[in-house]
Amino acid sequence: MSASEPEDEHGAPHPSTALTEVVHQRTRLGILSVLAESGRADFTYLKSALQLTDGNLGRHLEILAGEGLIEITKGYEGRRPRTWAKITKVGQSALSAQMAAMKELVNQFEARQSLRSVGGASQRKPGGVQLPPRHIVARAKPRLSGA
Repeated sequence: MSASEPEDEHGAPHPSTALTEVVHQRTRLGILSVLAESGRADFTYLKSALQLTDGNLGRHLEILAGEGLIEITKGYEGRRPRTWAKITKVGQSALSAQMAAMKELVNQFEARQSLRSVGGASQRKPGGVQLPPRHIVARAKPRLSGA
C-alpha cells in the first residue's frame, strides 16, 4: 500500500481508492450505464440521453474503446451512416467494480452519519464548535455550483 492511499482505523484502504478515473468520470460512467441497460446504443441516442456534443461524446467513446470497455461499430442504416457502441465483458466488470466501490462509499458515509446522530440533538465538532441539531442540518439544501 502506498502512502497516498488513506486508511481507515483498521488499516484498510479507503473505498475511494477502488474508483478508477477512466470509469468514474461522469460522462464515461453515464455511457457505460446506458450501455449496460440497453446492451447497444447508437451515437445519436447516447448524445441525446447524456446531453453531449458530438465532439465530447466521440472523445469519451474513443477513450472507453481504447481501454476495451466498449466496442464501436460503424455502418449504415439505409443511406445514413451510423455509429453504435456496445459494452464489453471487461466494461461490464469495470462498471460493476465501480458501482461496488460507490456503494461502499455510501455505506461508510451513512454509517458515520448514524454514529454522529446517536449522540443527541446537537453535535460538537472537534475544537468545541457547536453544530446545529441534525434535523435542521437535514433540511438544508446543498448548493450546486452554477445554481
